[in-house]
Parts: sequence; C-alpha cells; structure tokens
Amino acid sequence: MRISRPPKRLLGRRELVDFPAFALGGVEAKVDTGAYTSAIHCSNIHIETPAGQPPVLVVNLLDPGHEGSDGRPLTFSSFALRDIRSSNGEVQERYVIRAVVQLYGESFEADFSLSDRSDMKYPVLLGRSLLRQGRFVVDVAKRNLSYKFLARATARRARP
Repeated sequence: MRISRPPKRLLGRRELVDFPAFALGGVEAKVDTGAYTSAIHCSNIHIETPAGQPPVLVVNLLDPGHEGSDGRPLTFSSFALRDIRSSNGEVQERYVIRAVVQLYGESFEADFSLSDRSDMKYPVLLGRSLLRQGRFVVDVAKRNLSYKFLARATARRARP
C-alpha cells in the first residue's frame, strides 16, 4: 500500500515570510538550500537571569527601522546553544529558537539560529530543514511565489 503525500510546492530564490508570534509580516527571506538551519537577524543577544527564575534569552529582532519592528527586546525561555557552520565554513556557536513562519498561508514551526545579519542583504534565511518539512522545491528564476499565491487567492475570493 502506497502512502499519498501532499504535492511539492514551489518557492522562489527570495520569499516574503510572516512571523505571526512576533507580529512581523512581509519579511524578506533568502531561500538557501546550502544551509540546514534557518536564520534570523538579531542584535543585542544576551542571557538574563531574573531573581529566582530560569535564564531567558533576550534579543532585538530585526533592525529598528524594519516595518513592524518596534525595537522592544523579545525574550525566549526555550532556546538552545548549537554549533552552526556559516557560509564561509566557519563553525560558530549560536543561540537557536523555535519559531512559526508562514508560507502559502500555512504555519511551519522551525529552528532559527540567531545571528547578526546586518551585513547581509536579507534578514532571514530559510534552510533545508524547513524546505523539507514544507515539501518545497526551489525555482531560482522566481521570487515571492508564496505571497503572489495568497494575493491571487484573495483576489478570487473578493470577486462577486
């Protein structure tokens, strides 16, 4: 007996993604089949230990000028410290959180390493583990396929 799987969906080399838990929408992301773990730009990454409480990870997500970012630090009680190999082959110790990202109007929970990506063009990188989970394939000649799909679906629903 053969198990039926949902069809694979197409992503472009660049996508606009939403992070509902952070109230962030339309964040530019680079789709990177060479990276295993996804990444998101953060600054001021540090651990705080409130009196009598377990430690929390405190970060400033994205840059203050990014639409939707209010500059307030976010705290995470659930996080890990892992070795992540960067694009230049260097292994770096980075904090990793689980976050929900939306593509094609669906939510996917994935690991995101936190790093300063201010010198990078895109604040978010989508890695292979997320692509596998969503059964996505990449067409490097395309862009923003998820948002375009949602815009067409909204336009169809709005027609009388």
